[in-house]
Amino acid sequence: MVKHFDSQNFENEVLNNKNFVLVDFFATWCGPCQMLSPVIDEISEDPELNLTVGKVDIDKCQDIAQNFGIQSIPTIILFKAGQEAKRIMGFVSKENLKEQILDCINQQNI
Repeated sequence: MVKHFDSQNFENEVLNNKNFVLVDFFATWCGPCQMLSPVIDEISEDPELNLTVGKVDIDKCQDIAQNFGIQSIPTIILFKAGQEAKRIMGFVSKENLKEQILDCINQQNI
């Protein structure tokens, strides 16, 4: 299930989370963001990936987008223990995204 992060819950749900959290920075008017949305949904339900998945609407949460230097969307950031572990910009396929997530998780677990 994809969560929606905002200024009220971002710190608790993402920055204070000890595990991996995938955050999709998007806007409702963004075509590539809309194409990425079903990919994010599928990633959130993938049993092989043990992570929290959520979205940040950059129009509603400009403070969060600014804090992480989001300059183009969609931008996906994978956090581990509140720190940025990986940044992916633009549309990616489910297979590509999953592969990048698994690579990052495996590197962190070495």
